[in-house]
Amino acid sequence: MTGVEARITGLVGALRAHGVRIGTGETVDAALAAEALGFADREVLREGLAATLLHGSGQRTVFDPVFDLYFPRDVGAPLTERSGREELRDRLADALAADDRALLARLATEAVDSLGGYGATPGSDGSDGSDGSDGWSAYQTLDRLRPGTLLARVRSDVRARGGAAGFADRLLDDEIRRRIEEFRRLVGAEARRRVAERRGRDRIARRAVAPTADRVDFLYAGRDKLAELRRTVRPLARKLATRLAARRRRAARGTIDLRRTLRSSLSTGGVPMRPVLRRRRPVRPELVLLCDVSGSVSGFSDFTMLLVQALHDQFSKVRVFAFVNRVDEVTGLLDHGRADPDGLGARIRDEAALTGWHGSSDYGVALGEFTERYGAAVGPRTTVFVLGDARTNMGDPNLSAVRDLTRSARRVYWLNPEPRAQWGTGDSAAPDYAELVEMHECRNAMQLGTIVGRLLPV
Repeated sequence: MTGVEARITGLVGALRAHGVRIGTGETVDAALAAEALGFADREVLREGLAATLLHGSGQRTVFDPVFDLYFPRDVGAPLTERSGREELRDRLADALAADDRALLARLATEAVDSLGGYGATPGSDGSDGSDGSDGWSAYQTLDRLRPGTLLARVRSDVRARGGAAGFADRLLDDEIRRRIEEFRRLVGAEARRRVAERRGRDRIARRAVAPTADRVDFLYAGRDKLAELRRTVRPLARKLATRLAARRRRAARGTIDLRRTLRSSLSTGGVPMRPVLRRRRPVRPELVLLCDVSGSVSGFSDFTMLLVQALHDQFSKVRVFAFVNRVDEVTGLLDHGRADPDGLGARIRDEAALTGWHGSSDYGVALGEFTERYGAAVGPRTTVFVLGDARTNMGDPNLSAVRDLTRSARRVYWLNPEPRAQWGTGDSAAPDYAELVEMHECRNAMQLGTIVGRLLPV
């Protein structure tokens, strides 16, 4: 396998490890695109491979850093002459003022080479072709170079060059910050590239590249990732709705009516030439969500509530209940057209009565209150989804309330955002609840889409 073929197959393997579905045909297309485009213009090659391998713009957040590892700007030994910190800062300020992207890329390489190395392998002084460092750090590079402190200087340079026409002060500052952020990204890519050359591209591509939003654990997703996740609700809902509609069409055909089939076979000598199906009246099911909205679990619950709200047309009735240590119905806050994705959680916590004398989640009290106050919401056509980590804060899990729920509902499923290995640790009552209801690990949006698509009734 040639070097180019190895890089393309390595790139494809790393993207697959991050959940990007790439087939053999697409891999062949990428190789043909690389052959046609050549390697003279790296950005043209980047766009060509992205066009052949990716299925949506959301996958670029994974593709771009992985591409930088397998098709770096500079491959080989580091620069022989290292620039000083102040000289680098002067040249960086000029490049930012001129918005010279090619120069920014070269400066990122120089900055990592001069300021980003740490440690030293004994006996390695660079005479053997190595760089003499144990590793490379983007954080250390940026901490020493401090590009963010160049804002005022770059603003003055831009105005002196007459390049601020049409920019108000605030807009100009935003533009300079964007350029600085791009430089930070270039430094990060260069540091990853150098580490990858030493430790192996495949390993770094799988471990050091941030996953797409739909593969980030709900419990550890920051505000930015959660906001990105909320933007994926409607595309995911459309996909699930299509899947549910197909399942409903198949189910509407019904199963074979054996008695009527045998009776009709008398006209063909007892051979059942035409099976007779039981006619089934299509009835849309009812859905109830019971959501823990406390602490880090709230991001998982908010996302799931938004997903179900987007699927509301698939059910005859949807009711949503939220709890911390008290339960309140929040269906009205999720009315079609009213749900504000970014403010949903805050609105629920502001307008619903979810806490009593303390603010910690109490599954036992909440489940008991739900069966007492809202038991009529659950009937033989109702599927119930409980969303939460099942951590009771050492309180009574109230298993009898769960038994009452399972007797009243058609199905009860529990979606737990914690890893299965943590069920039963500390104050987790997950194993006790799992003996009574079907509990599923649901740590990210990809898992949620798969599980909900499989479990939702038709």
